[in-house]
Amino acid sequence: MSTMQRAIEAHQEGRLDEAEAGYRRALQMKAGQPDALHFLGVLRHQRGDSDEGARLIRMALRAVPGHAEAHNNLGNIQKESGHLAEAEACYRRALACVPHHLDALGNLAIVLEAQQRPTEACRFYEELLQRAPRLGRAHMLMGMFKSSHLDVLEDLADAVDCFREAWRCDQTDTRALQELGVALYVLGRREEALDVYRDWLSREPNHPVPRHMLASCGGGTMPARADDAYVREIFDGFADSFDEQLLNSLDYRAPDVLVDHLGGMLGQPAARLDVLDAGCGTGLCAPLIGPYARRLHGVDLSGKMIDKARSRGGYDALEVAELGQFLRGGNGCWDLVLSADTLIYFGDLHEVVQAAHGSLRPGGILAFTLEVLEGDDDRVELHPSGRYQHSRSHVLQALKAAGFGEVRMAAHPLRKELGRPVSGWVVLARRGN
Repeated sequence: MSTMQRAIEAHQEGRLDEAEAGYRRALQMKAGQPDALHFLGVLRHQRGDSDEGARLIRMALRAVPGHAEAHNNLGNIQKESGHLAEAEACYRRALACVPHHLDALGNLAIVLEAQQRPTEACRFYEELLQRAPRLGRAHMLMGMFKSSHLDVLEDLADAVDCFREAWRCDQTDTRALQELGVALYVLGRREEALDVYRDWLSREPNHPVPRHMLASCGGGTMPARADDAYVREIFDGFADSFDEQLLNSLDYRAPDVLVDHLGGMLGQPAARLDVLDAGCGTGLCAPLIGPYARRLHGVDLSGKMIDKARSRGGYDALEVAELGQFLRGGNGCWDLVLSADTLIYFGDLHEVVQAAHGSLRPGGILAFTLEVLEGDDDRVELHPSGRYQHSRSHVLQALKAAGFGEVRMAAHPLRKELGRPVSGWVVLARRGN
């Protein structure tokens, strides 16, 4: 086996130190070797150095300008770095080299949709399906597209067909089952949704996702909070499939809205606060809150999301941990605890809010978003999406019981789901001195 073959095998198996050493040895043996530059670029991006990764792949492309896969991977780096126009150009170059490049077709459709160009995006989703009618990803992406661009709710039935076909083509992609169940429930076909989750659970009795989703549709007892295994499974899956994450984040504004509201409390950015990004995910909050932070620490239950946040950059430290436990271990060490769309996986908020209060310094601020549950009484409900919704009364009572003083709470759309706005709470609470 050659040096390059050993390096590629190590890369595929996740032995990144060994793979990187192998690629560098290959480059020492033959300077400018295109495959070594290409794969080393991919690896450097995986390790959080996206600029270096892009530079290396561009070097490879100067030597082999017709390398469709390298153009596609350069596009992936640009896409995951938020440079959508640059990503689009890379995918178009890949398709100019190989018109039937399936990954590039799907990726181009995704970045067009993310740039609010749905008509163009739809054309490429359709071309992907025509070229690969048995590819589960093609049906999954079309289902996500259709569910995000509904003229009337009944159009969701087309997405249901796509999710069913995605599962038929690829029975390792359980995201198709989750999306299928949610779509069926929203269409009023509750028993069909329950059957999807029951059938899934019968095949995998210990799988946390169908168990949680069954409860979300009224097929079981509502858990006090989402099980750690459920959260980890969902968000590790998002991290593995950045495409779907990008689609799900169309019009996703929770980080921006939360930091905008915080500006009124924090004043001008002065890089003086110790900030915890609680449930940091892929790190969307980092560039927004970074100017306020002397130290920015991210924590998330999903190790794969932490890896994405590390690639995005902006944090002084990142840690995999359960949020409540992490907060209880940080007595009075934060000026700001920021949590964009993390507490939607907690039911009753009293315990986690109490832990956040204890982790703050006197005068510190807890800032978070939730999904709105209408009504005046103290209530929490598990929505068929798998996320919890909270009434205003429940939020205010939990904050008061924890000892927070000044509280600001406003309703604001935070995302779109099935083509419709999801109303959220933006909550800011200050610990007393």
